[in-house]
Amino acid sequence: MSSSKGRWTQKSLPVSTRQGPPKALYPTEKDWPKEDDEGEEENYVLYNPYQGLDSLPQPYRMINKLVNLLFDRSWELIEERAALREADRTRIQPTIYAALTEIQHNQRPSCMAMSQDYVFIGGAKGFSIYNLYNAERIYVWEKLKVDVTSIWVTDLGSEILIAPVDETGIIRLFYLYKDGLFLIKTINEVDDTSKQPTCVKLEISQGGDFAAFLLQGAGDSWLDVYKLPREAWLKEAEHLPLTLNSKKKVRPLNTLDPITPDSVEMDVNFSFKSDIKLSPPVYIMKIKPPKPITGTTFKSPLEVFAKVEDCSGLGSGQNHFIRDSQWEQHTELFHASYKKYLDKELGEEPLSTATFHFLLPSCITTPPAEARSPSGVAYVLGIHWTGSHNFFLYLLSRSLKDKAEPESVWPCAAPITASRLSCSSSYLVLACEDGVLTLWDVAEGFPLGVIALPEGCFCQSIHFLKYFLVHKGRNLYPEGPVKSQVQCVVLCTNTSLHLVTASGTQGPTSRVLVSRSAKHLDEAICAVAPVPTLPGMVLIFARNGSMSLLDVAKAEVVCAFALPRGPQPAVPWKPLFAVSLHHPCFLLRGDRPGKEERTSDAKSTQNSVFCFNFEAYPLLENLSKNRTIPQEDSTENMALPLEKRCELVLQKSFQKLKKPQVSKDHEWTRLRRYSMLLQRENLRR
Repeated sequence: MSSSKGRWTQKSLPVSTRQGPPKALYPTEKDWPKEDDEGEEENYVLYNPYQGLDSLPQPYRMINKLVNLLFDRSWELIEERAALREADRTRIQPTIYAALTEIQHNQRPSCMAMSQDYVFIGGAKGFSIYNLYNAERIYVWEKLKVDVTSIWVTDLGSEILIAPVDETGIIRLFYLYKDGLFLIKTINEVDDTSKQPTCVKLEISQGGDFAAFLLQGAGDSWLDVYKLPREAWLKEAEHLPLTLNSKKKVRPLNTLDPITPDSVEMDVNFSFKSDIKLSPPVYIMKIKPPKPITGTTFKSPLEVFAKVEDCSGLGSGQNHFIRDSQWEQHTELFHASYKKYLDKELGEEPLSTATFHFLLPSCITTPPAEARSPSGVAYVLGIHWTGSHNFFLYLLSRSLKDKAEPESVWPCAAPITASRLSCSSSYLVLACEDGVLTLWDVAEGFPLGVIALPEGCFCQSIHFLKYFLVHKGRNLYPEGPVKSQVQCVVLCTNTSLHLVTASGTQGPTSRVLVSRSAKHLDEAICAVAPVPTLPGMVLIFARNGSMSLLDVAKAEVVCAFALPRGPQPAVPWKPLFAVSLHHPCFLLRGDRPGKEERTSDAKSTQNSVFCFNFEAYPLLENLSKNRTIPQEDSTENMALPLEKRCELVLQKSFQKLKKPQVSKDHEWTRLRRYSMLLQRENLRR
């Protein structure tokens, strides 16, 4: 390798061209540096001419530079990894808890869902039902030739709706009641397999009264909406001669012994009623994606307004006064400006997909007097399609003869990329591709505000949190109803996590919970799941297989979870999990790399599902049990309306006046002071 050794070395002749004996070279006064720069004086150092290296010819000089560059970069990586190891060594590691229960499955689980008392695991040729309390398998339905890829479960109290989707995209609707499992209908199965549509997404309303299925086939996509005769199913199932099987002895949920399929009997509680047919769902309407905007044939604006009947579809952009020639000119200018980008061959455009939600009657969606439905029953279907700026609202109180047209349209400034409806159907969040979030209070009928994520952050998923308060350093749920209070976590495409809050007329705010780490790429977040039974807690799954519980109030990790024994999951990790809405636990599939460690005493855990019970861990035991705060204590945090807070304070004060040990004059003085404070607060507002 060549290197620069100074002026004297550079002036020496190559060894092959030297003649005569070597002579020592001494510096003269003319060779002294003319400038008194210390940096240049250091370069003039006497070297032995025999130690000089000849200049390498090409291409060896290039190879020499590449080798030097490789060594430099390798050394930088070594230093960076050493710094990371030192940082990991000094970092405070959270407490790690292992799984308490293991459910071993015959086949590799492909999907999971949880209801209030049962666990549904989809796999090869069907799905299995397990008891959540003792992890025992109750029933197995395996009557398919293909695997189940996803499963949807809706808990309706004493009944459960089950909707599994197989590999061919066929969806079936099951009804679970008492000890009977009924197959209601196969939604999209056809005789001609070449015309078989596939189910991409489904949604069932909160009360189980409606269901919507997004289907794709023959180069098109559409949405089929059904009305579910829930009351008829309940009457038909109650009059059937169902015999309850005897239940086995219940084992605690926190047992460490694995539950194998051979250790339990089949068909413990349930039986499949294949010969009994329940009432089929009622088909309501078919919704297609909005048509592309083209030129109009209208001759005057009056014809445009006459086309819009009762303001239906106003704002969708379909009814306009733009001619075909104007669209052609605009297209030519666009192609001329971006020709170098459009010359590249583009792949086939994917089919349009939709995200849809069932909304309850509210101030925004007020039903007419003749079409009012019972409380708690969905009334409007909200939907937005891929690349569309509009959020369409369709009435559900219609028949098949009625034309499926939107009742109203909510236009946005940019295409909508994600949306989320809260579990109570009271709040809605729309996220656009420019990083702007719009928060709606659907129940009260007004927007809570608009907020933009930090630059470079774009919404990937939204997750609502049940509103909680921080009282004396603890996260607690208020007992009474809370209005216009929104808290949600937003996972961005750059793997950063943000907390967005909104309160009444106050504008929404955003706070970074987990920032993107460029140095720890393996710790990037790949999935997020709120824990409803733990106030202000969120489960975070990282790409390296680590799982942690994050306190969003403090933005700190409370503890971590790990699978028992075996190597870490493969990277990138796609966790399959299910969090219970009613119990303090979550389930996780035991993912492992392709080759398992072969040991004499270790069992294979590739087909296992592990249960983590929060109540069994010391750090979380108190959080899961004591998680509510009385209304009188929550008034300090101003979580309730002003009138409600004043009423609670007055009730509490009058109760104290009845006690003899309390001075009445002192209480009346305190009440007058509190009323003055309330008046000042009203004046400020």
